[in-house]
Amino acid sequence: MHAVVVYESMYGNTHVVADAIGAGLSEAYQVDVVGVDRADAGLLEDADLLVVGGPTHVHGMSRASTRKAAVEQAREPGSELTLDPDAEGPGLREWFDALPSLRARAAAFDTRVNLPPVVTGRAAKGIGRRLRRHGLRVVAQPESFLVTKQGALEPDEVTRARQWGRELAGA
Repeated sequence: MHAVVVYESMYGNTHVVADAIGAGLSEAYQVDVVGVDRADAGLLEDADLLVVGGPTHVHGMSRASTRKAAVEQAREPGSELTLDPDAEGPGLREWFDALPSLRARAAAFDTRVNLPPVVTGRAAKGIGRRLRRHGLRVVAQPESFLVTKQGALEPDEVTRARQWGRELAGA
């Protein structure tokens, strides 16, 4: 069985979470973990499970303007933020716009600041809706992985992401 984990990442946290989810899935699946710019229809057509995630920006999925602002923030003098190698590529919104209908199981995740979702929003909810619109059967509740206000993953989030991947593999 084949699983594909697709991620959008600005500062690397969502990328790290995607890799951990992939590691958890690898106990039951052949897994490809790819940035959104490399997740083409050819890779997805034989997937049995598609897991998609991105950062939460302004209460939902990123937009071109919020990605540009994130890049500018990382480049400010004195910033401790490091851009992910894929940060300046396309985002999930653009990817979904070009995505054909698919037949597979799916799950959605996001990264967001460790505050109540009513304050931060959750990109995973929008990702889940778009997965359904493309014919995918969402098999898990959208999951959030938490980041500190300083931009680092909270302790144990990588372990939790790996465990969530194992749970998805068993679903």
